[in-house]
Amino acid sequence: MTNHEQFNPDWISPPGDTIDELLEELGWRQTDLAKRMDVTAPFVNDLVKGRVPISTQIAERLSRVLGSTPNFWLVRDAQYQAGLARKDAIEAARKDAGWLKELPLPWMRKLGLIRNIREKGEQVLDSLRFFCVASVDAWREQYQTPVAAFRASDKFQKNVGAVAAWLREGERRANNIPCEPFNKQAFRDALRELRALTNESDPDVFIVRMTEVCAACGVAVVFLETPPGCPASGATRWLAPAKAMLLLSLRYNSNDHVWFTFFHEAAHLLLHGKKLLFIEGLGGLDNESERQADVYASNILIKPADANRLHGLAARQFRSKDDVRSFATGIGIAPGIVVGRMQKEGWLDWSFMNNLKVYYEWSSAKSVT
Repeated sequence: MTNHEQFNPDWISPPGDTIDELLEELGWRQTDLAKRMDVTAPFVNDLVKGRVPISTQIAERLSRVLGSTPNFWLVRDAQYQAGLARKDAIEAARKDAGWLKELPLPWMRKLGLIRNIREKGEQVLDSLRFFCVASVDAWREQYQTPVAAFRASDKFQKNVGAVAAWLREGERRANNIPCEPFNKQAFRDALRELRALTNESDPDVFIVRMTEVCAACGVAVVFLETPPGCPASGATRWLAPAKAMLLLSLRYNSNDHVWFTFFHEAAHLLLHGKKLLFIEGLGGLDNESERQADVYASNILIKPADANRLHGLAARQFRSKDDVRSFATGIGIAPGIVVGRMQKEGWLDWSFMNNLKVYYEWSSAKSVT
């Protein structure tokens, strides 16, 4: 197994090492090479010490005098210059080693998003590469600032780095899902079809169908577990003007919570601006937008007329599991969705009828995305 744990800058070798080896084989001194190349002796010394780069003209002369091709010498020098730049970048990155404490490194390593590197500077660079940013300052502008604007809920405290890592991996996976250009009306119509999938208890079935249907409308749906410190249940972000990401966490596994979150996030894409980021579970940015998304999700799962009827039945001691199953069948959704709505509205105690809900096993679902 390849060991990525350490980077050794001593491996950097200037082209002069190769020149020295050839001079030794030929029995030449640097002054001999200078005469044959028609350059000064100090220039050759600088060339051997790696103090001057190899130009196309010098590469041509080295090729004539020492052999190999001009391209060999140009590539040899380019590799050396890249090694120097890498060494300088690692040394500079060590100053940002404290940033690593903000990230969920074990979670990122577990998913293979970054390597396990002991050298702090190189670990910083590897983490920046994952986020597709050139510096920690750029990361703070791209990820920390928007995420930090969300108020943490009273129940959970957010770690900005953990939320940012979850969002970034969601973006990466969403980018790998081929999508048609976003079609608002088609997506609105598709949600009505997807509502029937609340009756499917196997995530391997409904996630595949959900992904296909939404991709045809320009929405990439991703299920991704959250790292420690990220209390989000869902998020939406526009990746491009014609492609959106709808990201769902594996934090909650009951069907009422999962499907409500899905339709809530879908509402953001239908009702709200393309420049906005929405993350559920962090307290929200705009209370009115969150209220609108809640209403949309509630109404698409259980139409207002059906909700009024449900309220009336609940008021008349509508407590039998068979009654709930019958009502759910009549409107074409899973009984657990009905139970969740009754609990949320205060028509049913939170401890009642929870065995009518389906609790998904996510181990297989994770492989679908």
